[in-house]
Amino acid sequence: MTQGQITTAALVNRSAHAVFGVVSAVDPVNHAIKVRVQPDNIETGWIADIGGVQAGDLRIACPSEPGTHVVLLPIEGDAEHLVAVGAVFDTVVTAPVSPLDGSVIQPGEFLIRAGCGEPPVENTLSVSVQKSAEAGWCQIDRQGVTLGAGNSRFIISQDQIVLTVGNVRAVLSASGLKVFSGDIQTEAHSLDNHIHLVGTQSTGGPIG
Repeated sequence: MTQGQITTAALVNRSAHAVFGVVSAVDPVNHAIKVRVQPDNIETGWIADIGGVQAGDLRIACPSEPGTHVVLLPIEGDAEHLVAVGAVFDTVVTAPVSPLDGSVIQPGEFLIRAGCGEPPVENTLSVSVQKSAEAGWCQIDRQGVTLGAGNSRFIISQDQIVLTVGNVRAVLSASGLKVFSGDIQTEAHSLDNHIHLVGTQSTGGPIG
């Protein structure tokens, strides 16, 4: 590089620009965070957290956690006034996988999944990530909408609605409601085990 290029590069690096950082503290009440700016690891003061979605009276928020990898932008070019504009996946905090097929979500699909495990504080790779199998999730794809939590799933597709809890599955379609590997019960009666009284006699259980 020429001396002029070196001088130009130095001036650019001293100018306020977008940088990466790691969240070090969280104030969820005020939706604010402190971030250690990389690669110098200098901690900011309290700054605005990543904005969710706000449209009229609709609001969606997901506060950052310590260890989250975020992108910071300087307001009006002032390096002392930063705002977090987005979180990014990396080799430590990876993208969530779909509970439907165990793969990372594909273009044209949408996945919200809780219980993926808290990011390691201070980017410590040795910290084990504790995932939760009971956490809820929602996936929207070309086949329909799926809601899930633990061993329960609720799938809405073009021609049927399927509710699954453990080994029991209920399917609602244009032909009616079918239940597999389970019983249908009211407060007082069971469909599989009920009997009818005929005078002083009683019938057996239902057939067919």
